Amino acid sequence: MSQIKLTLAVTDNPHTRPIIDGSVKPDGIDLQVSVLGAPEIFYRQLHDAAFDASEMSMSSLLIARSQGDERFVALPVFTSRRFFHTLAVVRTDAGINKPEDLKGKRVGVPEYQMTAALWSRAALQHEFGVRPQDVEWHMERLEDMSHGGATGFKPPAGVKFQYIPKEKSISEMLLSGELDAAVPFFGGGPNFLDRSKDLSGESRVRKLFDTDAEGKRYYDHTGFFPINHGMVVKRSVYDKYPWVVLNLFRAFSAAKEMVRGRTRDLVSGYFETGVLAGNPGQAMGRDIFAYGVRSNKAILEAIAGFSHEQGLTPRKLELSELFAPQTMDL
Repeated sequence: MSQIKLTLAVTDNPHTRPIIDGSVKPDGIDLQVSVLGAPEIFYRQLHDAAFDASEMSMSSLLIARSQGDERFVALPVFTSRRFFHTLAVVRTDAGINKPEDLKGKRVGVPEYQMTAALWSRAALQHEFGVRPQDVEWHMERLEDMSHGGATGFKPPAGVKFQYIPKEKSISEMLLSGELDAAVPFFGGGPNFLDRSKDLSGESRVRKLFDTDAEGKRYYDHTGFFPINHGMVVKRSVYDKYPWVVLNLFRAFSAAKEMVRGRTRDLVSGYFETGVLAGNPGQAMGRDIFAYGVRSNKAILEAIAGFSHEQGLTPRKLELSELFAPQTMDL
């Protein structure tokens, strides 16, 4: 098979590195890889369809497709997962000692439609009884510099919402007392779209959750390790080369298995010495980063349901509306 050239944009994370460094190559495809931050990838893809293939915000993908945007087909490759609600931070003097105390509070969010925020609101509502309507939301990204600018985002009905002025940020407003909390809060500092600075070591704010304990509790209760990034291929590429989706899926799956094997080798000594407790075979036998539609059906159905429940999509989308037909049985 002669190779075709495709551009690919991914974040730098353990599951993408074998693709980035060329340890794993998709059959028949010469990938021109760009390694960028997620905000920039999603912005450029949603606004300009800048790459033949890329990681993609699951929430933005659902919204775009619900509005008739057919520019992309999705692959069930999920390179990023996290318990996003555990990233919530609160002012120490705001009287927020438990999630239920967020009711009536002023809460910052980088972008209301982002997947991390979608999962966080779902956890607050279904685990702690705090509905999106119970909170006053302040969004940092402005309309022209947001993913929602490409999807026609409008605040859902009944939600108290306003944009943070461009001369301010979530971090500044937390420190000044203009915000009581941020859900979620990413402490990495300013990036392509976000203005907030790192607040590590700042005494005026603290985490709302014990991150590890709440992640375990949530996983035990729901069985979900929340998906953040999926992957898309331009429909124009798919229509011309439909085999691309399976070849990319197989390559990313091989990359993930390579990382999983390395991880198993690295952690074996920790189990042997007792530094990590438990049964190593049982711990490493479960693929918590599984790819494919079938093995992720419950969590994919859940995120589609949460998107509709929160007013981001006018109906609950079917998975077949998102993913390439060849991948539905994977």
